[in-house]
Amino acid sequence: MTTVTLKEAQSALADLIHRLAPGEEVVITENDQPVARLVPTPPTPRVARRQLGTMKGTALYMAPDFDAPLEDFGECME
Repeated sequence: MTTVTLKEAQSALADLIHRLAPGEEVVITENDQPVARLVPTPPTPRVARRQLGTMKGTALYMAPDFDAPLEDFGECME
């Protein structure tokens, strides 16, 4: 854990941020009292792109009346 004063942090904030390693933190003090803590954010996980056709062939059976109109909705379709 690195400790820097507020004035040092103001003059070198970009450098402090770029030097942060995962799990490391920097404590900023003012008048020998801790006032802030810099910690790196965890990297965002990469989401794999969807691949078309990955479910192809998984429907093993389809009823012969699959696309027939439903009896319950007959009055709605008129």
